[in-house]
Amino acid sequence: MNDDLQAKIEEAVKNPRNLGEMKDADAIGTVGSADCGDMLRMWVKFKEQDGRKVIDRATFQTFGCQTAIAVASVATEMLAGKTVAEAQSMSGEELAAPLGPLPPVKIHCAQLVEGALRSALAGETPKEAKRVPGGPTLLGQLNAAQSDERKIKIVLDK
Repeated sequence: MNDDLQAKIEEAVKNPRNLGEMKDADAIGTVGSADCGDMLRMWVKFKEQDGRKVIDRATFQTFGCQTAIAVASVATEMLAGKTVAEAQSMSGEELAAPLGPLPPVKIHCAQLVEGALRSALAGETPKEAKRVPGGPTLLGQLNAAQSDERKIKIVLDK
């Protein structure tokens, strides 16, 4: 990874934008793989602007590497003011563009963000994704996806 990209990722991780659950979200999308442990949930809130429905704001939570955090952070910033059609047409590469070109080994991070966005915009909001007292959390869903034989240990880097 080049120094410029690494610096942008480190900055986005130190000061992530739009991190956290959005209680008044209009749509929620969750994607991930229990096999590799990466998982991302995105919340989207819409508003009416000039007679059209646009994204007011988007937030995220992730169990993923620094690059996944960075891509999700910059992507949620880019989505404000976009129509559903405009946002649906954005590729993972476009969502990660403010960071610069990602190395091939990190492209899956952009695809993770793209998948969560597409899931939310498609209205694929599983009932269990809605936050209810005592309801499943992102971590709970990840652990539930694991077989009884395997467990995932999440380690936060400093």
